[in-house]
Amino acid sequence: MTKTLKKTACALLFAGVAALTGMTGAHAALPIQHWTLANGAKIYLVSTNALPIVDMQLDFDAGSRRDPAPQAGLASTTAAMVEKGVRAGKGGEPALDQNALGEAWADLGASFDVSAGTDRTSYSLRTLSDPALLNKAVALASREIGEPAFPDDVWQRERERINAAIKEANTKPATVAGRAFAQTVYGTHPYGQEVTEETLARIDTAAMRQRYEQLMVPCRAKLSIVGAVTRAEAETLANMLLSRLPGPEACTPLPAIAPVAALTAPKEERIPFDSAQAHVFIGQPGYPRKDPDHFALTLGNYVLGGGGFVSRLTDQVREKRGLTYSIYSGFAPGLEAGAFRIGFQTRPDQAEEAVKVSREVLAKFVAEGPTASELKAAKDNVIGGFPLLLDSNRKLIGNVANIAWHDLPLDYLDTWTARMNAVTAADIKAAFQRKLQPERMVTVVVGGKPAQASAKAQPQ
Repeated sequence: MTKTLKKTACALLFAGVAALTGMTGAHAALPIQHWTLANGAKIYLVSTNALPIVDMQLDFDAGSRRDPAPQAGLASTTAAMVEKGVRAGKGGEPALDQNALGEAWADLGASFDVSAGTDRTSYSLRTLSDPALLNKAVALASREIGEPAFPDDVWQRERERINAAIKEANTKPATVAGRAFAQTVYGTHPYGQEVTEETLARIDTAAMRQRYEQLMVPCRAKLSIVGAVTRAEAETLANMLLSRLPGPEACTPLPAIAPVAALTAPKEERIPFDSAQAHVFIGQPGYPRKDPDHFALTLGNYVLGGGGFVSRLTDQVREKRGLTYSIYSGFAPGLEAGAFRIGFQTRPDQAEEAVKVSREVLAKFVAEGPTASELKAAKDNVIGGFPLLLDSNRKLIGNVANIAWHDLPLDYLDTWTARMNAVTAADIKAAFQRKLQPERMVTVVVGGKPAQASAKAQPQ
């Protein structure tokens, strides 16, 4: 590939946002095509010629919730190691280390990333739609997905680097607070598992390879494609992308994961920490993403604490009492009930008052719901910002992958505005009362000297 062609490729790849600005209406109307390949993989395609770019996102049920508890961190470390090299291919292709892979992607003017979250492991490819480049990029991505080398010497170095990062993070009150909150909210559920030096020590490249063989199977794949390709071209590319993964004989049902247990009583953690600010979290298990209350909860949370300076929590805790610089609330729905959380920082001597006021604001909102003016302001902002979720190929692929992952209706983007507009104040009140129990929440406060903490350790 010539240097001029490389520059052209890179320039076109990063022109997406500017070129797609103002085209949201067209994007929202673009149909999502959906079909299943012979190998069981589910394909979701938005075919658009707005830019000569193709974005792909391949998702597997291989997030951290599938990690064995003694090996917490296996998902994220496996994902990171995928990009450290590929072994020699079955077709005689040479092995490539991390540097050779980086040069190969640079030569194609394309990008490839791997990440693991709580629920899924995702592979993301962005490339030009020119067939000469597109086919080569998909072939290289296929090697990374299907033939990762998992070099042991690289993993030894990576493990030391991650251990150092963990030690550094453990010196920060935010890390201590987040860990305590997750463990107290989720209990023994995999959502609450923590990556530690001990769990990392139990992870080796053999465990990564075994995990790959068990979880990365085409029949469990959900592949989202957005860009300048037809359905026939997309099917060819999908088969190429998945061609190096195990065959259908490896497709056995994955074990079910128990739902997140509801809290039966309030729980409080007061953890001493020598810091200028106390870090505070208040919350509980929330709801799975497929829950029909999602729209009402999204709008309601904007009023409660998701709307920044116009939210009730900001008004009562920051503006009227000066107890914090910033406070927020939010839900984190996933395949299981991700947490609802109120979070803020405050002076250690003000923490108890700030917690009390935050609880009062939450309880009042759950009991009464939003006012008519609050609901209108929330709709104006949330619905008015909807076009910004679709103004680039990269954002659109994220939305399509979200629809695929959570089995949402294919017309989800087309009906989103109408469904959000249809939410009433009564809907929000009822949804919050179904989902939240202010009297049975977790409260974590990290900060203050030991003597202060012990004196304030009794539940309110």
